[in-house]
Amino acid sequence: MPDSTLTNSRIVAAYREKTPGSGKFAERARSVFPSGLTHDSRQLDPYCLYVDRAQGSRKWDVDGNEYVDYFGGHGALMMGHNYPDIVEAVDKQVHSGTHYGSGHELEIRWGELVKKLIPSAEKVRFTGSGTESNLMAFRLARAFTGRNKIVRFLGHFHGWQDHVAFGVGNHFDGTPTPGVLSGIAENIILAPSDDIAETTRILESGDDIAAVILEPTGSGFGQVPVTAEFVTELRKVTEAQGILLIFDEVVAGFRASKGGAQQVFGLKPDLTSLAKILAGGLPGGAVCGRADILDLLDFEVTAAKGLEKIGHQGTFNANPMSAAAGVTMLNIVDTTDATAKAIATAQKLRKEINAVFKDEGVPWAAYGQFSEIHFFTNAVGMEIDPTTFDLFAMKHSDFKADKTVTTRFRLGLMINGMDLNGKLACKVSAVHTDQDVADSADSVRKSVHMLKAEGVL
Repeated sequence: MPDSTLTNSRIVAAYREKTPGSGKFAERARSVFPSGLTHDSRQLDPYCLYVDRAQGSRKWDVDGNEYVDYFGGHGALMMGHNYPDIVEAVDKQVHSGTHYGSGHELEIRWGELVKKLIPSAEKVRFTGSGTESNLMAFRLARAFTGRNKIVRFLGHFHGWQDHVAFGVGNHFDGTPTPGVLSGIAENIILAPSDDIAETTRILESGDDIAAVILEPTGSGFGQVPVTAEFVTELRKVTEAQGILLIFDEVVAGFRASKGGAQQVFGLKPDLTSLAKILAGGLPGGAVCGRADILDLLDFEVTAAKGLEKIGHQGTFNANPMSAAAGVTMLNIVDTTDATAKAIATAQKLRKEINAVFKDEGVPWAAYGQFSEIHFFTNAVGMEIDPTTFDLFAMKHSDFKADKTVTTRFRLGLMINGMDLNGKLACKVSAVHTDQDVADSADSVRKSVHMLKAEGVL
């Protein structure tokens, strides 16, 4: 349902006036899809944007409006849209075949690059998505340890499958969301990611915990961050208890560094899940990690040990198209400064946006650790200096937001030529430029003026 508090908003009216084509497509989509959407994260009141084309760091909607794009294909586009080397690789492959139903050299090269870049990757198994990768990691952990329970952290996102469908945006008490069996929820333990003492107590209090999974940079790729000290201590506790540690690096993989967050922290998880950048903008995921765990997928090893092999199919696992894009993308990560460049550009953008907030007298802040930017919109009314904002000094409760305010701000940014996701998060790519940074800071300033005119600030 549309938010009634936005009905009389001049910002909403301006968005409608600028994007009538998107409005028409949204009406058409509602007769086809639930809420007219194919992905929950594209929900926007009054309607989401419909895009006609994209190139590099920019995209154009069906009305011809141009945007600096920080949605970034939900984080999959490290090299922006239509990067020439990736386009060439995919174009070449489509003429050779999209699906062989057989092994092919590209899948081997793709896996070899994962092993080279990800410190913990002794063996690799490709999947169709990050959701599938995490589901396989859970299955492997349970089979390997002979234990049942999985510990997750409140607010951390690991896809949409049943084990992780609660405790992210709601059901923080661990009760299952609709359609999820209570038996599944009963074997998931939710822990706080800002309290290592309580997390340690949970891990030491039971002998049926198979694994712990977390986003190692914090929920939403650092929207609510965790400290390096927390992750380091978690590695020590899990090792002491014989509990497997799973890093969900679906977003952080190749973005926090060439080797992901685990390379930054100098830690090796037992299993790692990957997707997004992994496949160069095409569908694809992987689970990788210790060989003795991944060997539960091995026909010969399990037969020799008298174990039942874990079955794993997947029509599009390591398909040639995704492999072609993935090999090209990971070669770029491996041989260039693409990851470092994206991180550096994000730092520039945060600095410029915070200068705008300070100049405009707005107690908000742009923050982040790697190649992502988040907006702290200060719903609790703290006194802060945007230019000296310390995200690690905040409590988890400080990061809550007023949805009406954030929606108007996001619409204002879009009206002024900047697109980002609904969590007010920007995925910065290696092809974003200094001009993009300047244009984006200008978009923020104009949006702040719109919010002030509407009485929100």
